[in-house]
Amino acid sequence: MGQNRILLAIDGSEHSGTVLEKAIEYAKLLDTGIILVHCHEKFPVNLGEPYRDSQIASIIRESEKLVAPFMQRLQSENIQVEDRLMEEPAGKIIPEVAEIEKCDLIIMGSRGFSNLTNLIVGSVTTRVLQTAPCPVLVVR
Repeated sequence: MGQNRILLAIDGSEHSGTVLEKAIEYAKLLDTGIILVHCHEKFPVNLGEPYRDSQIASIIRESEKLVAPFMQRLQSENIQVEDRLMEEPAGKIIPEVAEIEKCDLIIMGSRGFSNLTNLIVGSVTTRVLQTAPCPVLVVR
């Protein structure tokens, strides 16, 4: 990937498809790659072995399954994409990834429920807007 990059945050809600299409539009406009970020639920800490390992494996599998169609859609548009499956909280993680990856723009939704944590995305969006190291495009 070149210097410029867009961070695309998806939660798997129906609204994520709209956010994806907007990210494709901007990636083409800016001739840039995308870092696709999905924050899954926290890994269990108080489960004994081997249950904890199987829970973690299950969370990772679900996350991979959720991001796969987004990855395929971006690749079909010949947009360079890397995924980052991160652990909650999304509002803290998204700005951190944007800073580490030196992203020029964050694209995320304004609403919707995460189907993994029932976390209202609006609160995540608000946190990102307050702490992002770059401009944020909020897709309604």
